[in-house]
Amino acid sequence: MRRVVVTGLGAVTPVGNTTEETWNNLVKGKNGIGPITRFDSSNLKVHLAGEVKGFDPLQYFSKSELRKNDLFIQYAIAAAEQALHDSDIQGKIEPERLGIYVGSGIGGISTTLQNYKKLLQGKHVSPYMVPNMIVNMAAGAISIRFGAKGPCVPIVTACSTSTNTIGEAFHCIQHGDADAVIAGGSEAAVNDLTIAGFSSCMALSSNPDPQTVCRPFDKNRDGFVLGEGAAILILEEYEHARARGANIYGEVLGYANTSDAYHITAPQPEAEGITRCINLAMQEAGVKADSHTYVNAHGTSTVLNDKTETRAFKQAFGEETARQIKISSTKSMMGHLLGATGAVEAIVCLKAIQTGIIPPTIGLKEPDPECDLDYTPLKAVSMDVETALSTSMGFGGHNGCLVFGKVKEA
Repeated sequence: MRRVVVTGLGAVTPVGNTTEETWNNLVKGKNGIGPITRFDSSNLKVHLAGEVKGFDPLQYFSKSELRKNDLFIQYAIAAAEQALHDSDIQGKIEPERLGIYVGSGIGGISTTLQNYKKLLQGKHVSPYMVPNMIVNMAAGAISIRFGAKGPCVPIVTACSTSTNTIGEAFHCIQHGDADAVIAGGSEAAVNDLTIAGFSSCMALSSNPDPQTVCRPFDKNRDGFVLGEGAAILILEEYEHARARGANIYGEVLGYANTSDAYHITAPQPEAEGITRCINLAMQEAGVKADSHTYVNAHGTSTVLNDKTETRAFKQAFGEETARQIKISSTKSMMGHLLGATGAVEAIVCLKAIQTGIIPPTIGLKEPDPECDLDYTPLKAVSMDVETALSTSMGFGGHNGCLVFGKVKEA
């Protein structure tokens, strides 16, 4: 199998419009969750979200292009442009060998909602509605914008989406179907319909305090916070990257995905599916967890997710080892970016390997007795990170796990 490394990063998130801004604010424990400004939420139970702030689409699009691209596509293009610039791979790879694996959990739902309201009012529905609403269009738009003619695969697995896009891109390069892949996810679903829907299925916290609304692994947690944004990674075959002198953030060592086959929203109580997923990813990576392992947990701040994930870590690593590793949930600062969350958290894993800094789980003041591992409460810590795992758990029972490590010479 060919080795796969990461040579470029791009991000647009609730705590920053670039990778470095996002990372620096996560390390500082900055909270990107606040009052909803995108629409009037006064008639809803939920009034907080992790919105992207200060994003200027005119850095990436002409004015005439904006109406042709839903916000989730705009975020995806912005993050992809950042990642490609960071990687400096354009012009150094055959277009047919550059793939795109970019997904979304919900796609252009805001465009769909806006046009449905126009229809009810007897107004003209945009001819761009269908291209803007379909989930594959972020991948398609990236392919068109940057001339990438290799495999182009969008994935939709709810909250596991971009963990799966990165993992499948990893296997695509391993198996020789591409030399590099633009991989990640994008989401822009902060609107009244989405908030109302998630609220109705009892998934969102209605806590009005931005500082305590998202507190993964805390005994007082009561639901997740909807976030938005995009994250893109450039995955590249190791020898190809080395031959062109690329900067390498880390190596993708392992990946797995499993299904709970249990419930449309709730995780399997014994954590069988996510435990097996972690074990399979670690097995492919050929590594074992130890005191130099960091885990960016799915950590949604829901009662069921956090205790199930804690159980999975103990079962996958062994309880003694699970207590030695550092774990954190960066959703505590950004909210849940749905289809983009796995890619953001993959970037966090790579930056932790690069810098030796573990970002904190803010808001974690009273740990749930059932969530009794080291979840890095309140403040970042330093640690020599050799391997880092990112775990994801999506509605429908979708589980995903990625394993990253420092690059070692063959």
